[in-house]
Amino acid sequence: MTDATATMTAVPATASRKNVRYKSPTVRGRLPVLILFLPPALLLFTVFVILPMGEAAWYSLYRWNGYGTPTQFVGLRNFEVLFNNAAFSRALINNGIIILVSVLLQIPLALWLAMMLAHRIAGVVAFRLIFFLPYVLADVAAGLIWRFVYDGDYGLVAAIAGFFGVATPYVLADRSLAIYAVLAVIIWKYFGFHMMLFIAGLQAVDRSVLEAAEIDGATGWQKFRYVTLPLLGSTVRLSIFFAVIGSLQLFDLVMPLTGGGPSNSTQTMVTFLYTYGVTRMQVGLGSAVGVVLFVICVTLAFGYKRIFMRHD
Repeated sequence: MTDATATMTAVPATASRKNVRYKSPTVRGRLPVLILFLPPALLLFTVFVILPMGEAAWYSLYRWNGYGTPTQFVGLRNFEVLFNNAAFSRALINNGIIILVSVLLQIPLALWLAMMLAHRIAGVVAFRLIFFLPYVLADVAAGLIWRFVYDGDYGLVAAIAGFFGVATPYVLADRSLAIYAVLAVIIWKYFGFHMMLFIAGLQAVDRSVLEAAEIDGATGWQKFRYVTLPLLGSTVRLSIFFAVIGSLQLFDLVMPLTGGGPSNSTQTMVTFLYTYGVTRMQVGLGSAVGVVLFVICVTLAFGYKRIFMRHD
């Protein structure tokens, strides 16, 4: 028994040594590839990401119009001006509203449509394509199209109002209505992306689990609540992550639609950065906006992944 035991314990040790000897040439074989491809990637990342971030942080400490070398050091004065600016406060509130609407309306709508379109029935591919097309459309083109739709003189809204014989609302010129018009376009534009994520997640759900729930007498709502939704947990969390980060970076859709107006009522943080940092040449103030936006995005991204996506 002693010899047999020694033999049995010796085999895993030998196998372990063989595995170590087998893996080491593989690691050595990857070294030339790393040496060849990693430095160019690091160089590009440094030039186009790290250095601009550092420059933005540096410029945020100066009052500078973008010409020559910044010399008027003001410290944190740009940040003080920024947080006392009513337009930037409005931009922060608008970003918060966009996040809430994206999470509470856009994602449930996408999930509902995905539940209907996940089954293999006649014509389902055509409906998926129709609902996904707005996301494929360029953001600038979508903004210009909807600007014409909302036009109170020649757009679709004007035509509908004229058909019913009522006064035409100038939606994009009304401070109280413009933000709702933007939110409607955001939902229309991006829900198709989340819908396709949910469809992919639903197709990965094991049908036998749903059939077992049916055998146990579960209703449609009970199957969704206790079976489908828990199995889609990782997809839902990923969809919320994309919605939040995308809402914070919203720019291309708003600029051709409203330009942040009227009277800054539809500004987001990125449109505020463009308006003040680029068009008005207040580069120091615009850089401060970039720093604030970077801190918010990084904090939310890492915090969300650490709290809600740590097991995914």
